[in-house]
Amino acid sequence: MVDVRSVFFGTKLKAIVTALGLLGATVGGAFAAGVLGAPSVVGVENQFGEVSRETTLIETDLVVTNPNPIGVQLGGATVNYTVTMNDVEMASGYKKGLAIERGNSSLHFTTRMRNEKIPAWWVSHIENGERTRLDIDARVHSSLVGQTATVPHSQEISTNVIGQFNSTERRPVNANRPGVSDPVLYINRTGASWGSVTRSETPIDMRFVVYNPKTTPYTVTEVGYEILMNDVSVGAGATDRAHVVPGGTEESIRTTTAIRNAKLDEWWVSHLRNDQVTQLRIDFYARIELPTGNTIRVPLEELTYTKQIETDIFRPRDEGADRSEGAETTAEPRTARPGAGVITTPNGTIEAPTVSENSTALPTPTAGENGFIGNTTNTTATPTDDGGPLDIFSRTAR
Repeated sequence: MVDVRSVFFGTKLKAIVTALGLLGATVGGAFAAGVLGAPSVVGVENQFGEVSRETTLIETDLVVTNPNPIGVQLGGATVNYTVTMNDVEMASGYKKGLAIERGNSSLHFTTRMRNEKIPAWWVSHIENGERTRLDIDARVHSSLVGQTATVPHSQEISTNVIGQFNSTERRPVNANRPGVSDPVLYINRTGASWGSVTRSETPIDMRFVVYNPKTTPYTVTEVGYEILMNDVSVGAGATDRAHVVPGGTEESIRTTTAIRNAKLDEWWVSHLRNDQVTQLRIDFYARIELPTGNTIRVPLEELTYTKQIETDIFRPRDEGADRSEGAETTAEPRTARPGAGVITTPNGTIEAPTVSENSTALPTPTAGENGFIGNTTNTTATPTDDGGPLDIFSRTAR
């Protein structure tokens, strides 16, 4: 006896499968034939988010345009995002399953950067003459259309950390002690250059030309230093060689200071929390043996080196044009806009879409158990998480 239900449902199931197959083929064929336009990336904007001792969040708005009169659910679409600084990969992630409405949609996602990568970048920055090339590569690939849309963004960052230490200014060294005639010495010239940087430390070779105005010799038994970056001590030490400065003569004293690279991730946190500004300070002291045989410790306050270092990562140089000479950046030009900021495009700039009043509010990103970023609430058309350190959800614009 024939089971009427099995025949009916079996026929219905086959019809549904056939219809879905025809629909997929039709949509894919329509894209291929040019009847429907393929969604493409038209802009990207980045900024730093919350920073902790271990990680730094990078907030990204990726603007995707859909030229079709209807929304597109790109189940086979993936977003890949990579940030490199001098070819050192700082952060990366991916997502798949994007819902893109008609017109422009702003896809917001968060990438987690491990601060432990900062020392490796710093080494590359110094080895490259205090220059960094920041590269951002954002790609949206659709398996349905078989195309990849890319918006690369590059920015050059340069600093001049120790250049101003080179000076011919004559500075007195005063003991400020009873029975000692000041100044005991003069510093006639100073100079500094980077040494051979390693993974563990960044040496700074320093030179002091010292003049003894007295008729009797002085012996400089030690020159010590401490390097502070935003009050974070990143290096300290002292010379282990004595220098005799005869009366009425000059003597060249060389010492090597060193930044401990392991401390740079801690400095990085202070740098971002201070709006990408660092106050560098190098303090010196000297131990001087007097003709009497007594040794005194003299703070070399006249030698204290201060420098304001500023970077403009992810933002145009004109926003920091009145900032110090500590850093210079060259980025693609962008113009101001309300809301989330300017969107950088391959051909210039565009104004990002305005979020609809009916759009679901964006959730606050929180750290999940796996260490990646998750959402505290669900939003409409939230893509699936495949385990990459990327949090992405769509914001639709009209």
